[in-house]
Amino acid sequence: MSKQKNMERRGSLRTHAEAMVRNLSAANKTMLNEVLTHELLVHKVELEMQNEELRRAQLIIEEARDRYIDLYEFAPVTYISLNLGGTIHAINLTGAQQLGMDRAKLINKRFSGFIDKTAKDCWYRLFFSLVKSGSELEYPKKLRLQMIRQDDSTFDAFLSCAVKTAADSPPLLRIVLMDISANESNE
Repeated sequence: MSKQKNMERRGSLRTHAEAMVRNLSAANKTMLNEVLTHELLVHKVELEMQNEELRRAQLIIEEARDRYIDLYEFAPVTYISLNLGGTIHAINLTGAQQLGMDRAKLINKRFSGFIDKTAKDCWYRLFFSLVKSGSELEYPKKLRLQMIRQDDSTFDAFLSCAVKTAADSPPLLRIVLMDISANESNE
């Protein structure tokens, strides 16, 4: 059916419905008004209940987000995501403090720039093996190496690395980095 015919049909239905309402008796109109008022009130209450459920769900989501931020940003370890080109895609606040730089300045910096020259070969072997595999491993690869902060001070680090893939984004190398310098000084 064409659009024009649909519009004409709806217009004639509307005209017919209006005529039927005009022909209703006063008692029927009153009863119809009461039914419609009741239905509107029920619908209003349903909407208010749904709105309250949405508010509760919003609070739950906000609380979960706050817990996530607390756990991720202020964890006692550094969390870093690298793209497969070796640059920092994301880093938590702990990591930014650990490396001695503002997080915004760390994004898109080469992670290898924070690795001591004596440890770069080990890092590159691990990095390229993970990139070459291109798939998620059952267990993360682990590595100890010496790292350099922005102020050129060094620290010993333990890295746990794994490639993670998501359907809607390119694979990332996820790193958990722990400063083990304090542990070694206690031994």
